[in-house]
Amino acid sequence: MHLCLITHEYPKTGFAHGGIGSFLKTFAPKLVAQGVKVTVLGLSYDYQDDYQEDQGVQIYRLGYKNVKWLSWYFGLKAMNKKIAQIHKELPIDIIESAELELAFLNKLPGVKYVIRLHGGHHFFAEAENRKINFWKGFQEKLSFKKADAFISVSEYVKTHTKKFLSFNNKQVALICSPIDVDFFSPTAILAKQHSIVFVGTVCEKKGVRQLIQSFPIIKEKFPNSTLEIYGRDWLFPNGKSYIEMLQETEIPKLGSSAKDVFFRGPVNYEVIPEVYAKAQVCVFPSHMETQGLVAPEAMAMEKLVIFTNQGPGPETITSFENGLLCNPFDVEDIAEQIIWAFSNEEKVAVICKKARQSVIDKYALATIIQENIDFYTKLIS
Repeated sequence: MHLCLITHEYPKTGFAHGGIGSFLKTFAPKLVAQGVKVTVLGLSYDYQDDYQEDQGVQIYRLGYKNVKWLSWYFGLKAMNKKIAQIHKELPIDIIESAELELAFLNKLPGVKYVIRLHGGHHFFAEAENRKINFWKGFQEKLSFKKADAFISVSEYVKTHTKKFLSFNNKQVALICSPIDVDFFSPTAILAKQHSIVFVGTVCEKKGVRQLIQSFPIIKEKFPNSTLEIYGRDWLFPNGKSYIEMLQETEIPKLGSSAKDVFFRGPVNYEVIPEVYAKAQVCVFPSHMETQGLVAPEAMAMEKLVIFTNQGPGPETITSFENGLLCNPFDVEDIAEQIIWAFSNEEKVAVICKKARQSVIDKYALATIIQENIDFYTKLIS
């Protein structure tokens, strides 16, 4: 079986990536280990052709012309040309992409096209209370029409996407994104007392602003608390940095607490377990998620995770059993959950043990990889 993944987000050392990149880094090499040929195809970061092999995964990043208003056209042209070349050398069985990417790809006879629902334009536009961009909305609808089947990473993203886009009576399989429970496992690294850690893109929909606003409330109870924020910055349409906005508008409001808030920037995938290990509590108060990888990753390391009660949060955590849930729009509730975690270490220890087991039961890599292989095999047979 030859699987071609269309994505620009496969991690590359020295470049920041998000949740899809983490998923691919876990997913693709394990498919190769099970005998699946995996090719990754996307556009390069610097308009230069780039080839990399990662544990048997062949990764092509294509250079294209940076021409105002036409870069998308030249990028698409390069993608279609390379797909045809790859298919000629070793026939592709399945092409898989996120929601938008199939829109203008040429369909090859005999190849099945799959969209994995990571959360597309319609999904997040509604979540962020913004209008649908006509061009992106058009592409997404066209992409959905080309798909032969869909994979949803949570029940929530499936039902929520269906409110805006048609699956055109095609199969929609529910397969969670996998967690490598060997890579993300308990370590001997001691957590820093009363340390709060966030990992993810630093943007509004991840709840970072509300987390920062909750910090003074926590400091009243636990004066030595620290808040460490790891992840890539997000830019507004005008190019302004979201982190700079926080530093200008929110950090000054913290008073003396401001000195204990640290923006650590993005970290390579290989370092993330160490980041979780040093945290006493990991907090991810997202306004919206499709599944969310950081929560089960940290849970697999037996860390106390406070996750959002929105979207798929309750699919991952049952509050006070394998973690805690918070209202990401309620600053006091975020603070209350963190204060409870710091105040109940014995109960937290029990929750953390259950957290890892719940991840093994639902997200274990070997199980999820086999579910994907079974889905692909059935689709092409």
